[in-house]
Amino acid sequence: MTKGKRKTDSFWERNRKSNGYLLKKTTLNVFMRIVRMVLLFGMCFLILQPIFNKISISFMAEEDLYDATIIAVPAHFTTANYQLAMGFMDYTKTLLNTVVVSLTIALLQIAVCTLVGYGFARFEFPLKKFWFACVILVIVIPPQTVSTSLYLHFRYFDILGIISLLRGESLNLRGSVAPYYLMSATCMGLKNGLYIYMIRQFFRNIPKELEEAAYVDGCGTLRTFIRIMLPDATPIITSCFLFSFVWQWTDGFYTRTFLGNINLLSTQLTRIGETLNMYLTSVLRQPSGATIGYTNCIIATGTLLVIVPLLVIYLFAQKGFVESLSSSGLKM
Repeated sequence: MTKGKRKTDSFWERNRKSNGYLLKKTTLNVFMRIVRMVLLFGMCFLILQPIFNKISISFMAEEDLYDATIIAVPAHFTTANYQLAMGFMDYTKTLLNTVVVSLTIALLQIAVCTLVGYGFARFEFPLKKFWFACVILVIVIPPQTVSTSLYLHFRYFDILGIISLLRGESLNLRGSVAPYYLMSATCMGLKNGLYIYMIRQFFRNIPKELEEAAYVDGCGTLRTFIRIMLPDATPIITSCFLFSFVWQWTDGFYTRTFLGNINLLSTQLTRIGETLNMYLTSVLRQPSGATIGYTNCIIATGTLLVIVPLLVIYLFAQKGFVESLSSSGLKM
């Protein structure tokens, strides 16, 4: 008797002894696995299908866009769309600007938000609940609500009238990275309230006995934070850094408000359709300009050029990101 047959006989024997319960349970488990597989496949398809569609369109020649027989595989494979999109976006220089701005802003935001989040989680100070309520308001209130105030504040930047007294006029910080750094350093940058909340919740889940043991061994508050707490908080810090970097990478609101003289990928992408029309009418002398389909094709190509660096970063940082999602809870 073969091994497979012995297992089958054993299964039916155990099923007979359980009055059919084993067969029902096995059938239910197989059915639930099939349902989970179908649901996961559907969710993955909904998420990935638009990306696959953009990839397909980006390699199509213009005539393929209007051929009803072509759905996913281009008949005239071309990389000219990428060459045009990279030229319109000044891709190399713009990519370098975006990397520098996004990386420095993300590092600054995570540094200050980690300190603030740890303070909320471990220390008692006057008006603690009030200040944490302000953090929640920073999360809830959209930045567009205070856009006029931000514009005026950095257009006529002054500190208690000291700058006007010394220079005779206020500073105009628009068109530079200074507003970004000032807001991030004071925890008022893009999504800073969310990072403070996430880091605070993570530190609250770490047993206080770890810090007490370090204090007994002679560590001060700062040394305990650096040597004991920060290594344990690596997963949540990694997640917040990725969130900060990605949101800064794709941000259009603060970029248009402050960085008028610095080209970033998010702003260049919004202008790619207009640049294409100018190229066709001025350089190629096509009075009709670009069609809607071809414009969408170039925009899709530019979108892929914007998100590819983010995918590469996620591939290297996914272990820490997934570990944070699985290990951090929300303890109120």
